[in-house]
Amino acid sequence: MKRLLERRLAPVDSPAAIVAITVGAMLVAFILAGLLFMPFGGNPLTAYGFLFRAAFGSVRALGLTLVQGTPLTLIALATIVIWRAGLGYIGFEGCFLMGAAASSWIALAGTPQGFPLLLPHWLYWPSVLVAAFVAGALWAGWVGVLRVRFGGNDVLISLMANYVAIFLVQYWVSGPMRAPGDLPQTPRLPTESWLPYLMSGMRAHWGAAIALFATLWVWWLIRATPAGYEIIVSGLNPKAARYGGINVGKRQMSAVLLGGGLAALAGLCAVLGVQHRLMDGMSGGVGFIGVVVALLARLNPLLVIPTALLYGGLEVGGSAMQRQTGLPTSVVLILQSLLVLLIIAGDVLRYYRLRWPRQKTVQTPLTEEPS
Repeated sequence: MKRLLERRLAPVDSPAAIVAITVGAMLVAFILAGLLFMPFGGNPLTAYGFLFRAAFGSVRALGLTLVQGTPLTLIALATIVIWRAGLGYIGFEGCFLMGAAASSWIALAGTPQGFPLLLPHWLYWPSVLVAAFVAGALWAGWVGVLRVRFGGNDVLISLMANYVAIFLVQYWVSGPMRAPGDLPQTPRLPTESWLPYLMSGMRAHWGAAIALFATLWVWWLIRATPAGYEIIVSGLNPKAARYGGINVGKRQMSAVLLGGGLAALAGLCAVLGVQHRLMDGMSGGVGFIGVVVALLARLNPLLVIPTALLYGGLEVGGSAMQRQTGLPTSVVLILQSLLVLLIIAGDVLRYYRLRWPRQKTVQTPLTEEPS
């Protein structure tokens, strides 16, 4: 039996081909998920209409999608920076929580739960941004030191560090930062400490602008600076990078610190733009979903924003679709999983082409004509 997949001489890297493969994988995922609507009497077209209207059909819907996509964008950028340097760091959940905790601490300045001194208004935003970034960078940095300096397993250490961060936040909101009452949470942050909305009637806040600026900055860093080039080379081949005079350990540590800071800004956006207080369980697995967004964007910073908006739209629209059609929540989760699996699996078509077996034609042997 002939093989159905034939290896290409060179991988397909054109933007048009990548977009076509991605769109094709998405269509297949929606079709397969639509088949699951049938046993519940749901019309796939109607259900998907509810999904896209709730996610992108109005200014308010687009604002909710931006709110969901903003932290995913920042964590995906952090993943790109660190993974391009050759590390497998997955502790972004911890960085997210450290950024949220540091932001809450500065926002509650002058109260028993926050920074001891009351900050003037003009100093608040520089302080909260720097505090969140530094908190995330330090949280990721100690894992980076164990990996770069002592050769530790960064995947396992960073994964376990997430649980340490979760327990630290539980301690803070149940102890020194706890608001009066029975719930493990901080007091409600002052209104003047919140991230302003982009426009009236739209839930999107200025965290979306932070994510956009971070996207452009990371793209410029990787594509147009010597530091970005050294980070990429250090990740591709550390031995060759050292032979070329690159300080691999220094570049990997700088990538870890930068990535930890970016992931912490996601926590800032969540606590100052949405929750308005630090509470137990506020991350909700966003640190791992951001890694998925980075993989779907193929570690390309410019593809992170549309990918994060798509995933955020599925979160917002999926809930509306479930309410309107009565479908079980598992169907929405299956749709998200199919999108991730098929888009990643569709990358095979960049390296292989489909080769349909041709049907052989039976030729009758020639016979001599009677004379």
